[in-house]
Parts: sequence; C-alpha cells; structure tokens
Amino acid sequence: MADLPTQLPIHATEPAHRYRLRAPNIPETAKVAREMIAGLLLATGHPALVETARLLVTEVVANVHLHTKVPLLSLEATLRGPQLHVSVRDDDPNGAPWPPEPRTPEAEADAENGRGLLLVQACADAWGTVWHGGIQPTGKSVWFSLSDAPVLKTT
Repeated sequence: MADLPTQLPIHATEPAHRYRLRAPNIPETAKVAREMIAGLLLATGHPALVETARLLVTEVVANVHLHTKVPLLSLEATLRGPQLHVSVRDDDPNGAPWPPEPRTPEAEADAENGRGLLLVQACADAWGTVWHGGIQPTGKSVWFSLSDAPVLKTT
C-alpha cells in the first residue's frame, strides 16, 4: 500500500507510525478493524478521534464485504502528530467506491444500505479513492483522514 497518500502536510516534520492489518473479507472483520483502530487511538493519546474513526472504519471495511468477493482486505492506519490516515484496500478492480446518487426521501427511508460512503464524506476531514495497477487496475483503496489538532481561528 505504499502508493497511497501518506503525506500529512500539516505535521510533515513529525515521524509517521504505520499499523497494518490483513484480514479475511468476512462480516466479523469490520468489528476487528474498528476495535483495532479504537485501541490504537487510545494507546497513542487520541481519544477524541475514537468514535468517528470507529464509525468510518466500520463503513469502509463493510463496503469491501458487501461489494466485493475478494478473500482478503488490508487496512493501514498512519498516525503523524494529531492526524490519522486510514486506508482499506481490496484487490477487486470493479465497483465504484464513491457515494451513491441522491435518492428520494421515501427510497432513502427504506434503504438498508448505501449510506456508508456518505458518512465517510460527511465525517472525515478528507477522503478519497486510489486505484492500483495502472491502466488495468488490480484493486482499489478507500482512505480517509481525521485530525484532533486544534482548529486555528482567523480573525
């Protein structure tokens, strides 16, 4: 996953610490990934990020399970100062990992899924997709970033 965005510009002088999980693409992996992220953030002094990171990791990992048939997925979490960057990779080049088209309120109320990437878009400081393998993609990663840095107000 070396070709994922790893530059976290605000705190580029601080060392980056990477943590990786390679796991089976099964329903339980979302829970394992969310608990891993929560433990990592608590152990490294980032409790303010725990709940949002848990939610977003769950959504991104669940997307792999719901929309691919790959046997494994990879999660990488990078901490640099107050910033967390998480990417989840699968080796399925198909599918479009971006929020779905808007639906009518009636259809939205009855939908059982389709909100995961909308949550990522709404809650992350930044997020995106990286395709792997060049012209003939061999897979993709969905990533997001969060920060618990104080917001500087300009007057």
